[in-house]
Amino acid sequence: MSLGPEREGADFDLLAASLRASSADLATYVRVLAEKLQAALPHAVTVDRRRAGLFSGERAVVGLSCDLAGERYALAVAGGRPEATRATVVRGVVLKTEALPLEAWVDALAGALADEARSNEQARLAVERLLIE
Repeated sequence: MSLGPEREGADFDLLAASLRASSADLATYVRVLAEKLQAALPHAVTVDRRRAGLFSGERAVVGLSCDLAGERYALAVAGGRPEATRATVVRGVVLKTEALPLEAWVDALAGALADEARSNEQARLAVERLLIE
């Protein structure tokens, strides 16, 4: 995914834009983002689903987390508002968690995905699938 410094910047911008797409409708945004990330990186993504209603068989996405390079990026919907966090994780133990505005969270996640794509071929292919879908 890297052909030089200017190409890396373009890749990061494209990835961040892809992750930001359709963020106006929060519930739809979280659902689509969760589906894309889970399809691209099933080993790194956990999706939290809850029943949409008492008698409904539909399960709505209420949150997701993505573990990349010692950090956990989590996004949840609470009361119609996004709760985005980035946590430092060492051997399964969360050492530090910080809340981020959604825009900053998307940029941080895109950066971590781009770093992961540069470090191994399987992650690069997963990120390419994420951008294509």
